[in-house]
Amino acid sequence: MKKITALFFLFICATFTAQVQGKITDINNNPLSFVSVYFDKTVTGTTSNDNGDYILELKKKGKHTILFQFLGYKTLKKEVDISSFPFELNVKLEEENVELREVLISTKDNPADVIIRNVIANKDKNTDKFAQYTAKFYSRGLYRIKDAPEKFLGQSLGDFGGGLDSTRSGIIYLSETISEIKYQKKPKDFKENIIASKVSGRDNGISFNRAEDANINFYENSVEFGNDLISPISTNAFSYYNYKLEGTFYDKNGKLINKINIIPKRKNDRVFNGSLYIVEDDWALYGADVTVTGAQINIPVVDVLKLKQNYNYSDENDAWVLISQSIDFKVDFFGFKFDGRFSSAFSNYNFKPNFTEKTFTNEVLTFEKEATEKDSVYWNKLRPVPLTTEEVQDYVIKDSIKVVRKSKVYLDSINKKQNKFSFLSPITGYTFRNSYEKWAVSYDGLINDFGFNTVQGFNTSVGASYFKTLNDTGKWWNLGAKVNYGFTDERARPVLFFNKKWDNITKPKLAISGGVTTAQFNDRTPITKLDNMIRSLLRRQNFMKIYEKEFAKIAYSEEIKNGVYLSTSLEYANRKPLFNTSNYSFARQSIADPYTSNNPIDPQDFTNAGFTEHKIATLNVGATFIFNQKYLSYPETKFNLGNNKYPTLNVNYRKIFGASNSDLNSDLFLANLSQDVDAGNYGKLVYNLKGGIFLKQKDIAFMDNLQTNGNQLVFITGSQLNNFGLLEYYKFYTNDKYAEAHIEHNFKGAILGKIPLLNKLNFHLIGGAKTLFMADRNPYSEYSVGLDNVGFGKWRFLRVDYVKSFHAGIKNDGFLFRLNLLN
Repeated sequence: MKKITALFFLFICATFTAQVQGKITDINNNPLSFVSVYFDKTVTGTTSNDNGDYILELKKKGKHTILFQFLGYKTLKKEVDISSFPFELNVKLEEENVELREVLISTKDNPADVIIRNVIANKDKNTDKFAQYTAKFYSRGLYRIKDAPEKFLGQSLGDFGGGLDSTRSGIIYLSETISEIKYQKKPKDFKENIIASKVSGRDNGISFNRAEDANINFYENSVEFGNDLISPISTNAFSYYNYKLEGTFYDKNGKLINKINIIPKRKNDRVFNGSLYIVEDDWALYGADVTVTGAQINIPVVDVLKLKQNYNYSDENDAWVLISQSIDFKVDFFGFKFDGRFSSAFSNYNFKPNFTEKTFTNEVLTFEKEATEKDSVYWNKLRPVPLTTEEVQDYVIKDSIKVVRKSKVYLDSINKKQNKFSFLSPITGYTFRNSYEKWAVSYDGLINDFGFNTVQGFNTSVGASYFKTLNDTGKWWNLGAKVNYGFTDERARPVLFFNKKWDNITKPKLAISGGVTTAQFNDRTPITKLDNMIRSLLRRQNFMKIYEKEFAKIAYSEEIKNGVYLSTSLEYANRKPLFNTSNYSFARQSIADPYTSNNPIDPQDFTNAGFTEHKIATLNVGATFIFNQKYLSYPETKFNLGNNKYPTLNVNYRKIFGASNSDLNSDLFLANLSQDVDAGNYGKLVYNLKGGIFLKQKDIAFMDNLQTNGNQLVFITGSQLNNFGLLEYYKFYTNDKYAEAHIEHNFKGAILGKIPLLNKLNFHLIGGAKTLFMADRNPYSEYSVGLDNVGFGKWRFLRVDYVKSFHAGIKNDGFLFRLNLLN
């Protein structure tokens, strides 16, 4: 208790070294949070915290003019003469008197429309004034939870790092970041160097409060805010918004500010609600106070997101620039009630930086050395926005808890609870952990790999593994064994494995395995074990076809250069055909109506296999190229962001050799090109192109042919950019040339959102096309139209597609239902 009291006292006392400090309230003494405080004729300042407290750095004594600016309140200008530090300055702000002036309203247009058109017309002119800059950035992120459940799906949720009170409410995440940012408009680039980062209760202190994520720019046509939203000053904004002039007022410099109410034409469009504040004549943003709903950002679990921005006038470049921003959110889902805020402050702008060709690279985020190890004294000196009492307490308590929870005594006590063996452990699985020594032994329960197929009947696996963490930077290794047993073929198939990873930068990984297993004839695994089990037991449809292989395999992968990934593997296997051993099903069909055979070439042939047993070696060498890949350099970790402006290219060479029958040997080249194209206000286009060619056409084993991914299910899950919707699973294969293409466009609300009545449903229109070419076969193609975001309220996980196929003069059609957990 004495230690906590001392730390708390240190936090409080440190604030008294600040130059100018005080409290900001309204006329009723209610604290005002997120008030911008800065020196006159500058864009240097700070903001108040949730308690209305602020700290403003000042380098010299004497006379100064300090301004307090907050949307909805009159800007206050205070002249002060400072003779000693600390200097206390408490202020009260009065609500802004927004009046609707007497204006001449045209019968053809309203004044708000005129103002917005002027803003749109002057967007380039205004943003060119800060087309390049450097700035200092501060961000704070805070998550709270209220009445947190003790368990979820039967699992204990713990105390969320020690942040909960007796009602299981409190702060569960608190972080801060101070960084230097660099920005240029053309070509668009952004770079951030984090000077200090801190997370309550964590040793590494790595905050994910990125400045680029906080760069919410209404001057862009499309605004990234949980989803791509249409800016209220987009070039096509009048298709999505109505505008109303609520009133006007004058700022501290006598500039007329217009308060414009932005009103969505359709509430479920990807749009904002609220108010924009526009500077008359300059036609620039003075502020924004807007909200979006979960339906509008297509994240149903979110109730509401609120965004507030404050801009200030800069004499240096005659521009209005962003100085502060806050994002508030509320989530209520599955009994979890979250709320929080991410607040940001921009200061020390330099609008004439000396950028060179080497300023901006693919590395868009860096950390200074020891950025995550700054002590409390450093933070209290550097922090531009003071902590609230609640935040101070959270740091103090969790820093104390952190020390305790790293101890062997505490970790052993936690493991003692976690390591209890229950009655259901043989079925569900069990793990024995030693958190202090950083190792764990796990047993895979019988239910984890339970399934049914016509070759093995009901089958399941048991396994055990050992996992050892070697450091906190991504180095680990594990080894284990698994045995699968089929109850009707009465065959046990054991597999041994060993894996090792060295770091989280280039992520080099080695994998060695061997034993006996079953594999699908199509190595693209067109049907999952679960789907096959359900269809077999309920409909007597055994779509999955498998063979057995006794194998030994070694594989290695690594990012050898930014955006260049290498993967290689070598396998030697004895491959054997398998036959049905079970005709069991829950289906009502007569037993005399059997399953199809396990021969993918001829499902009615129960005597002959699709291939003869053989031994063979397979070498794969592949590379993936993500062109101009952007990435984040965290301490000891590299996060790759990709780059949607360019496609991703995969190339692979497969050599099959060592077979006693030389006709089974082959050489194959494969390529894959894919991309997600952001179409802004018009949705998203995605495509996936594949192609392959054998060096020589030979009578190879069936599983070594190039095969398509078909689908014979009505209800499917996940993306289908690798599958055809109405194509039988093993109908198309080749040992020659091959190509396929998948393309679809999700229009989001760009089309249906404009149709009366339909727009109330908030469905998204999707159009797609797929085509397939193989040597010596007629082309196959599919066209589809569908609805995404189907459902009610927060439950919008369903997609419905109508698909029509064409092949050799034969037409087919049908509906597909898809579960999309992530839209």
